[in-house]
Amino acid sequence: MTGACLCGAVTLSVAHHEGGVHACHCRMCQRWTGGVYVMVPVAPEDVKIEGPVRRYRSSSFAERAFCGTCGSHLWLRDDGAEYELMPGLFDAAASLPLTSEIYVDRALKALSLAGDHPRRTRAEYEAENAFVPKENLP
Repeated sequence: MTGACLCGAVTLSVAHHEGGVHACHCRMCQRWTGGVYVMVPVAPEDVKIEGPVRRYRSSSFAERAFCGTCGSHLWLRDDGAEYELMPGLFDAAASLPLTSEIYVDRALKALSLAGDHPRRTRAEYEAENAFVPKENLP
């Protein structure tokens, strides 16, 4: 998959990905995206990124990145983990299915996502991911 930000200054090339899109409805992601955060997970060795990337440390455990020219959101990345790339950067992502959803009890009413995929509440997700500081996610 190849993709780019809105202005084309940042380009991305993905050699391999798992084939699905994941969604998060936590308050931090809602603030960042204006609604729901969706992403395609990609291992660091499978992505090539070029261009004026700016990074923002959004929590004690993650960074968010955007194009330094047009401001397009590029990814969220937990420390040392895979890239969670924004699927809208890639034309080929249009056919990827939604494979999971977290913080479903925090979802904006207007953004209910259809499909038969695993859904976890805030309590369920945080019980499985003790590294998430509760104070970062109101």
